[in-house]
Amino acid sequence: EVGIAKGSLYKHFASKDALAVAVMLRLLRRTSEALDALPESLPAVDQLRALLEWVLRERLAGGVPHLPSTSAAVREALTRSPEYVDLLITVSERIGVLIRQAREDGAIAMRFREEFLLYHFYARSCDPTLDFLRESGALNDDEIVTHMTAATFEGLAP
Repeated sequence: EVGIAKGSLYKHFASKDALAVAVMLRLLRRTSEALDALPESLPAVDQLRALLEWVLRERLAGGVPHLPSTSAAVREALTRSPEYVDLLITVSERIGVLIRQAREDGAIAMRFREEFLLYHFYARSCDPTLDFLRESGALNDDEIVTHMTAATFEGLAP
């Protein structure tokens, strides 16, 4: 973690909200790049699994902030940014294509609505379970990613 003086911060960003928009844009760009890097030869569910593993590792490395929905001011700043909104829609549509294909392939249960699956996928990126497991020392980072991914795609039933 690195500290920065407010004066230095505001040389680069007009406000905390502008900084939040920049952080989220960077994350969405990196997510788009991660999507680009997925081998198209992989089944859709495996592409989703690989993307989730990537985002969980990013989160553990400090590269993924908590959901912007936790702050009304940040949420408002994000929705006022056409670049953010456009990129969010693009990334969401790309993930949605994978979700639809995985459902058609029978790899994801049809009983779940697509909107639920998309939001569920996004929510895993800021799940506090990662923090609790890391702080407790119960699992190492690889085990956390493995367990979170398995619970998401395989469920908890035996």
